[in-house]
Amino acid sequence: MSTIGVILAGCGNIDGAEIHESVLTLLYLAQAGAKTRIYAPDVSFEAVNFLTKKPMGERRGVLVEAARIARSNIKDVATAKGADLDALILPGGNGVAKNLCDFAARGAGGSAHPEVARLIREVHDAGRPVGAICIAPVVLALVLGAKKPRLTIGNDMGTAQAIEKTGAVHVNCPVDDIVVDERLNLVTTPAYMLGPGIADVAKGIEKFVVEIVRRAG
Repeated sequence: MSTIGVILAGCGNIDGAEIHESVLTLLYLAQAGAKTRIYAPDVSFEAVNFLTKKPMGERRGVLVEAARIARSNIKDVATAKGADLDALILPGGNGVAKNLCDFAARGAGGSAHPEVARLIREVHDAGRPVGAICIAPVVLALVLGAKKPRLTIGNDMGTAQAIEKTGAVHVNCPVDDIVVDERLNLVTTPAYMLGPGIADVAKGIEKFVVEIVRRAG
């Protein structure tokens, strides 16, 4: 049975992890018989009101919010060790670009959260698969850009151009498909970067999870 790490960026597509993407990922991993270990960074963020889509004037913890999706079965990513994982997955959501890295503010000039970057490198350097969904490939681009990874966020030209400034190579991809970098053992899928709904993104995420599990052995 493979052990696959999942890093969440909070809870909710506007300021955290995209809930549909996260739950679908965990569902398909469970159906594949994989064991999961869920992590999030222990940092704070400015919470958004999901009705008005405006800041609420309060800060919350990424780890605490992500625990809602994980049903409390979650740990600080600082405690994670790449040697304990057969693969690593990053679901999407705007929180990825804000809480797992600073791509939202700095674009290609940004950097990933140090513990998130460390875990990605540990899993990647061990030759194990790393996957990213929706906007999360920007984190892989920031961490592994010098290796020129092939990845996708769908077909958004602005985001694709920013990604390619890191050294990564963007590949256009429909919502129901995946992009595999055979050389670097990376798998990505667009999900809600394209949408339009849960049934659509589910097709790509299922294919994505199947590929990650197959590569994890």
